[in-house]
Amino acid sequence: MNKKKVLLWSIVVALGGFLFGFDTAVISGAEESIQQYWSLNSVEHGLTISIALIGTIIGALTGSMPADKLGRKKTLILIAVAYLIASVGTCFSTNWYSFLLFRLIGGLGVGASSVTAPVYISEISPAAYRGRLVMMFQFNVVFGILVSYLSNYVIGIVFNNDYSWRVMLGIQAIPSLIFLILLRFVPETPRWLILNKQPDKAASILKIIDPGNYENDIREIIANNKEEHEIDAGDMLFSRKNKLPVFLAVCFAIFNQVSGINAIIYYAPRIFEMAGLGRQSSLLSTTGIGLINFLFTLIAINFIDKIGRRTLMIIGSVGLIGTLGLVSKTFYAQDFSGFGIIVYLMIYIAFFAFSQGAVIWVFISEIFPNNIRAKGQTLGSFTHWLMAAVITFLFPVLSEKLGGGNTFLFFSIMMVLQLLFVLKIMPETKGKSLEQIERALILH
Repeated sequence: MNKKKVLLWSIVVALGGFLFGFDTAVISGAEESIQQYWSLNSVEHGLTISIALIGTIIGALTGSMPADKLGRKKTLILIAVAYLIASVGTCFSTNWYSFLLFRLIGGLGVGASSVTAPVYISEISPAAYRGRLVMMFQFNVVFGILVSYLSNYVIGIVFNNDYSWRVMLGIQAIPSLIFLILLRFVPETPRWLILNKQPDKAASILKIIDPGNYENDIREIIANNKEEHEIDAGDMLFSRKNKLPVFLAVCFAIFNQVSGINAIIYYAPRIFEMAGLGRQSSLLSTTGIGLINFLFTLIAINFIDKIGRRTLMIIGSVGLIGTLGLVSKTFYAQDFSGFGIIVYLMIYIAFFAFSQGAVIWVFISEIFPNNIRAKGQTLGSFTHWLMAAVITFLFPVLSEKLGGGNTFLFFSIMMVLQLLFVLKIMPETKGKSLEQIERALILH
């Protein structure tokens, strides 16, 4: 295996994850200034913050179309252009409506990136390294979130005026342009090329990836594709033969969000205020949570191909059940003395980053056949973002009506169900080629 080239290609494509995280989180530092600048009421303000999430859902839902038709590489180029347009556009928007449009375009890039980047990396990665290479995407997502928090902090100090929010959003143009330029130097994935009747180009790329075994790889991919079409000539995602990977992807994406992760990240200040901790909450919910998320994602990269996806999920599920239970108990007891709830939520973030946060994009990118992998990734990504929107929308209502104790107890019970799902249903994909995984889940 030519480790250096495969690693470089993966790093370049994973920059899409960095922009994903940066674009998602950067609005946190600018939202109050934006509301004041355009004198937005609460409804308009809510739409301004959520419009990117709407774009993300649309981008996730439609991301497989260009990935299948144009190729993984060309789709990534379109995503880079979307990020660039969104960052420049929001920076120089002259009215609120154009600002909404450019934030929507940025959201489209985020959603499409969550589909295409993991698929690309999974399709160029040898089985022994695929987990940690695909995980680079998630690592870059949390790195992008952390950098956006730090960037907002620095810009807020340096440009302490009514226009600092424009700089916060516009600075993303720099990594977007770098991403666009570097994509010129990555190849198309060999599996997409073989599916689209370009075996010679695929062979030249596979020869770089694995010089000693590339001929066997080509034969396996071609034979597997032929076997797929003999069983089912169509490329339908929701066909009988694909029911297990569809079930796995949907369940995995739902469990990822009913852990309460987005509610906790987006509403950490509200949670800390509910716990009576006041003004410290903003700093804790941004740099503290962002840093722990980053560090434990980095740790998980070193374990995902050694102990496997399933083992990480078992460890994480147990940790999430315990920490969410402790947060729930704190609210029931109304015992907010000391820093207990802060510690519990920080440990919660650590377990999440080490398990679900690390595994989701790797696992979903592995379990679908070559001819519908982009569609399968779209299904998983769409389910993930739809549930993120639902949980984020419902959390303030649930916490107000049910109280913090019942809300976090619900999340903890969901993680008990996730643990049962992992123990009873989730297969291990560590160390297997994509074709071996497909045969295990579909063809046999």
